Amino acid sequence: MHDIWNPWHGCKKVSEGCEHCYMFYLDKTRSDRDGGEIYRTKTGFNYPLSKYRNGEYKIKSGETVRICMTSDFFLPEADEWRDSVWDIIKQRSDVVFYILTKRPERAEKCLPFDWGDGWENVFFNVTAENQRRADERIPILLSLPFKHKGIMCAPFIGPVSIEKYLESGQIEQVICGGENYDGARPCNFDWVKNLRSECVKHNVTFAFTETGTVFIKDGKRYTMPDKSLQSRMAYKSGMNFVGKPQEFKLCDTFGLPIPKSELYVPYFGERCKTCAMKIICNGCSKCGKCEK
Repeated sequence: MHDIWNPWHGCKKVSEGCEHCYMFYLDKTRSDRDGGEIYRTKTGFNYPLSKYRNGEYKIKSGETVRICMTSDFFLPEADEWRDSVWDIIKQRSDVVFYILTKRPERAEKCLPFDWGDGWENVFFNVTAENQRRADERIPILLSLPFKHKGIMCAPFIGPVSIEKYLESGQIEQVICGGENYDGARPCNFDWVKNLRSECVKHNVTFAFTETGTVFIKDGKRYTMPDKSLQSRMAYKSGMNFVGKPQEFKLCDTFGLPIPKSELYVPYFGERCKTCAMKIICNGCSKCGKCEK
């Protein structure tokens, strides 16, 4: 599994969801660095083009790669690097690239010249941490030329209704999860249930991936700093729902469609069975940690 690609690192806070950003917290606690320092990564920039000694790509055809999980893809400070990243995404037309942003208003002017009505291997998502940001960003999302679109309600810090946006038929997936680390704000299970009901009504895949550190259920407050426990509790809630399947028309370097039989098939180990991320995960990397 090779599911994260960070061609640059660091970010600038732009909304309520950024207030207790995990990247800023981890940079500070792990290396005493300022998460606001933005830089192009050295070893990771060309990662999707990395190959093994036998010439095979490390990232297999059909895998999903999440971009800029420690930044924002449409960050202004990254404008000078983005065209090179688009080139790599185009070269790997056999891989799905998951883009998440809090800056959808910048997306259209940052697209490559040959974008047309969108590339089949790009899955574009906006963050909607509360109703204010949902109503601000989702209309922009719906107006943009992307073939695949989704919504991420994380950190889930307030109730969100998106039914009027789901009616468009453009949204293929909705993810939600609570906040973690320093200063985590509570996630209320009632918000999760309401969001799920809207997705089920419109047959849109819904993934409740983690409770967050502070979780409210039936009026009771629970504190769960362990992320693996959060994921198990989210799984046990039974909230995940598989809606209409996403269909990415992936192709090889010659532009020919790749048969499904030749695409990557995720492997899930024993501990994956109770992980809420399984519904949207690339699978287990077989690193051996679960056996220790």
